[in-house]
Amino acid sequence: MKLFDLTGRVAIVTGGNGGIGLGMAKGMAVAGATVVVAGRNGKKNAAAVRELERGGGKAAAIETDVTDEGSCRAMCEQAATRFGRLDILVNNAGISIRKQPEAFTLAEWKEVIDTNLNAAFACAQAVYPHMTKAGGGKIVNIGSMLSIFGAAFAAPYAASKGGIVQMTKALASAWAKDNIQANAILPGWIDTDLTKAARQQVPGLHERVLARTPAGRWGAPDDFAGIAVFLASPASDFITGAAITVDGGYSAQG
Repeated sequence: MKLFDLTGRVAIVTGGNGGIGLGMAKGMAVAGATVVVAGRNGKKNAAAVRELERGGGKAAAIETDVTDEGSCRAMCEQAATRFGRLDILVNNAGISIRKQPEAFTLAEWKEVIDTNLNAAFACAQAVYPHMTKAGGGKIVNIGSMLSIFGAAFAAPYAASKGGIVQMTKALASAWAKDNIQANAILPGWIDTDLTKAARQQVPGLHERVLARTPAGRWGAPDDFAGIAVFLASPASDFITGAAITVDGGYSAQG
């Protein structure tokens, strides 16, 4: 269906070498996009590219430190030079440090904010001139259900992801004139390396997630393939500034 066809489009996915990022990259590759995997780990990047290519997709990797503004700009320039255009940016790279609020150092707070929020803004700024040159584009920012809820063990993470939602609305408002749509995805509890650590650090988390999630399971990275294609495709041209939960119904519970 042409509404969901990404043939000829070029997509950057930060943190696209694993977890949710790779799940979204797979979906967009199957839909026809050329996917640029941007991450710090060269070996993981290369493995992700091989996986995308095995699925019939077109992919490349660029080693990028999203906390470095210059690296973000260089990554966009390199991708645009190689493929001739940039159409889609998925700001997915993120980290979490889990402690009670009083136990965080300011350096830890800044590390999470820099990686999850400031980097997303830097990448959006870096891709903007390439999208305007292409006549428009799609920005997909990855928030969290902690954009909605609080969590005692994740103050900086929740602050960064709440910021993602408000930043998304600002970008949507500012760049609609340029035919750029910006939306956010709010994942629930997804089975990734990041949440494996959470289950080890937060007693009873696994059982509480299953008890509250109507779908009766943790999410999987591949659950994000469809929403990524939708928000990257012409099907979502009149949707901008939205924050869409992908959580098996977790946030629908009172």
